[in-house]
Amino acid sequence: MEIVVCVKQVPDTAEIKVDPETNTLIRQGVPSIVNPFDKNAVEAALQLKEKHDGKITVISMGPPQAKDALKECLAMGADEAILISDRAFGGADTLATSYTLASAIKKLGKVDLVICGKQAIDGDTAQVGPEIAEHLGIPQVTYVSKVEADGNILRVEREHEEGYEVLEISMPALLTVVKSINEPRYPTVKGTMKANRKEIPVWTVNDLEVDAAKLGLKGSPTQVRKIFVPPSRTQGEVIQAETAREAVGLLIQKLTEAKIV
Repeated sequence: MEIVVCVKQVPDTAEIKVDPETNTLIRQGVPSIVNPFDKNAVEAALQLKEKHDGKITVISMGPPQAKDALKECLAMGADEAILISDRAFGGADTLATSYTLASAIKKLGKVDLVICGKQAIDGDTAQVGPEIAEHLGIPQVTYVSKVEADGNILRVEREHEEGYEVLEISMPALLTVVKSINEPRYPTVKGTMKANRKEIPVWTVNDLEVDAAKLGLKGSPTQVRKIFVPPSRTQGEVIQAETAREAVGLLIQKLTEAKIV
């Protein structure tokens, strides 16, 4: 089984701050991590490989430092990694990103399954995975919480607000997975050493058969006009009283005056 996993290196959202003057994200000094949902995607691929053999290739589009994210995936057990990096890809929205990733997947040749995390924590659009499937012309299932393979057929559970759907699709196909699908394994010392020795190829715009008008900022119909921090809400009043009975009385009085009760 030939599996491709798309991963993204993202800023740790726990550390992100917004510049109050420019309303832009402050990225300096913010640590980068592998998108958590993409780790679930890598783990799902590894479990399928352990049952059905095959090869796992992880790909990422980003700056040169995204190699660190790819090496972490190699340390987990992926076989190959490819970085797609070029100034021509800069400023890409989800449509341009998915087009570029799909072009790279086509270059790989025969691929049975593409797995993505359900969304990236720095954008939360959940659009790139489904758009890749559309560019490739293959079926897709999103929000997958369980997957099993039987020959050329995938049997998956799809998580949604009211429960689960059980679906069967034939490969080649694309899945986006949710956090509940598995618990990603930790990279081993041996795997980390092997990943650090491995040379990760970098594909530029010249390595892909693409339409330049569909890349980067030029190929991005979505534009961010403004980023801002919502104003802080006023904190509620703390009622001070000598006894609990008095506090309750004051609370009822204030609720009555506010016409809440």
